[in-house]
Amino acid sequence: MASQHPAGAGTRARRYRSPRREQQARVTRAQIIAAAARRFLARGYAGTTMRAVAADAGVALPTVELVFGTKAKLLKAVIDVAIAGDDEPVPMLEREWARQAESVAGAAGFAAVCAGQLAESARRAAGLTLVALEAARTDPDIAAVAAQLMAQRQVMAAWIVDGLRRRSRLRDGIGHAAAVDTVWALMDPALFCRLTRDRHWSPARFRDFFADAILRLLLSVPGRQPNAVGQSPELS
Repeated sequence: MASQHPAGAGTRARRYRSPRREQQARVTRAQIIAAAARRFLARGYAGTTMRAVAADAGVALPTVELVFGTKAKLLKAVIDVAIAGDDEPVPMLEREWARQAESVAGAAGFAAVCAGQLAESARRAAGLTLVALEAARTDPDIAAVAAQLMAQRQVMAAWIVDGLRRRSRLRDGIGHAAAVDTVWALMDPALFCRLTRDRHWSPARFRDFFADAILRLLLSVPGRQPNAVGQSPELS
């Protein structure tokens, strides 16, 4: 007797999504990330264990290992959330702040938006990033994470420089690579930590410093407007 169901219909398991279960998974992930952030900042990378993070988060150790895998991947997730300010899978340069920066016509306004985002991200993530960079000297697993963080910083620095060049022109004698190196150095989490911790700067003061520094160090005329077609003479 022929089947009344289409061929193969009974061979595929029907997918079932539970909003409640997904929400609980997000809550658990957030608890683990928050607990791990506190541990990494207080004890460093070597002094933090997955078991201790699990205990602080109120979950079982296998849960932490299932969600994040290794301690290195856990720290990377903690840093990513700290940089972005949330756990949404949206790249930094596709977020609202980047769209806002792109919509600004002048170099000074563009720099201000970038500096605001950088200071806010650094406030949450600079200390954690330093934990990863310090551990990378002796731990190959976290060294790979540190390399990813450096690559992300390189991409962000280049994006900022390209945005400035579309709105103004670089100073004579400063090429694109040198400009990227300058922004990259100013984005160093160690600089943010030294100024905000040791010199007692507020994040707002660092924000203003960063915006002013990249304009003064890189542009021939800080805040100069682009020409009629939206490019500096150097790019046209």
